[in-house]
Amino acid sequence: MPKLDVAILGATGAVGQRFIQLLQNHPWFRVSEVFGSSRSAGKTYSEAAHWILNDNPPATAAGLTVKALDDPIAAPLVFSALPKEAAAARELELAAAGHVVCSNASANRMLPDVPLLLPEVNAEHLGLVAVQRRNRGWTSGALIANSNCTVMPVVMALKPLVKYGIRRLHLVSEQAVSGAGYPGVSSMDMIDNIIPYVPGDEEKMETESRKMLGYFDGEGIETLEMLVSATCTRVPVQDGHLVNISVELEEGPALSSIVDDWTTWQAADPVRGLPSAPRYPLQYLDQIDRPQPRRDRAAGRGMMTSIGRLRECPILGYKFAALSHNTVRGAAGCSIMNAELLAIAGYIEGFRQIEAASVS
Repeated sequence: MPKLDVAILGATGAVGQRFIQLLQNHPWFRVSEVFGSSRSAGKTYSEAAHWILNDNPPATAAGLTVKALDDPIAAPLVFSALPKEAAAARELELAAAGHVVCSNASANRMLPDVPLLLPEVNAEHLGLVAVQRRNRGWTSGALIANSNCTVMPVVMALKPLVKYGIRRLHLVSEQAVSGAGYPGVSSMDMIDNIIPYVPGDEEKMETESRKMLGYFDGEGIETLEMLVSATCTRVPVQDGHLVNISVELEEGPALSSIVDDWTTWQAADPVRGLPSAPRYPLQYLDQIDRPQPRRDRAAGRGMMTSIGRLRECPILGYKFAALSHNTVRGAAGCSIMNAELLAIAGYIEGFRQIEAASVS
């Protein structure tokens, strides 16, 4: 099957590198263009990117010439790993020009007509694309965002519990240093230390979770009515965000029922058949000291959420820990899976043409 050309904005940064890595040998997508800052423009990707992941940049991307962020883009599908300030206007410009933009940036994700998409959780929020196109006068373009990387394990763990009625939520995160990008937090600040503050993330935890767990009413997203309080910390771990969660439920399910909900939960079609989708999005670990970032972040090629330590909470009723790989499931991997869903659902014209050509 021929592959759809894709472009990556912010390709030389930490999340951009994860896009490059995860798209290597992707069955549907091919990286054809990479974009970076003016310092990187004109260099080959291997020259411009200070590669911080394992191995080396894939050969398919190493020789690509990095383009400036305001250069024209040919690919119909664009992945954005831009910083917030650079993303705000550029993503909307590209969508208005007809590109489908899947963004990891925070700049536009809380706009009322931008889906904050996590396919297993809220695939029906794709209906917001039609509203977006109608309101903005776009014909083929679209802007779709994925959430803050720390919200990801929270929402994944809570989705099977929404049926019990979520009233109140208390969250304390332990976030890996890779979430701060590269070079990120100084080693002098991070070694032998925990920093009890991650700029901006507490507000994102409290607002994005309500949008993602809300429902699409045909015109917009009705956010889930729950009270959320979050505290975010940075810990000396390379990858993997762990969140300690306390939750109050309207109903009082047995602990065993909640574990069964987690371990049997699967996404509906067509999400479960997407190339990046794990067969089971969640795993529950019975060991008293799990999940742990080093041992569990790579579950399901980094796309699963690991949950453990479910027990009674004397204040809210239930408490547990949830872990996701922050740069895979929480960033580039989610954007890629969002694009897969958009493609199979018919939102990317170029993909439909490739499908038709491969069938004929």
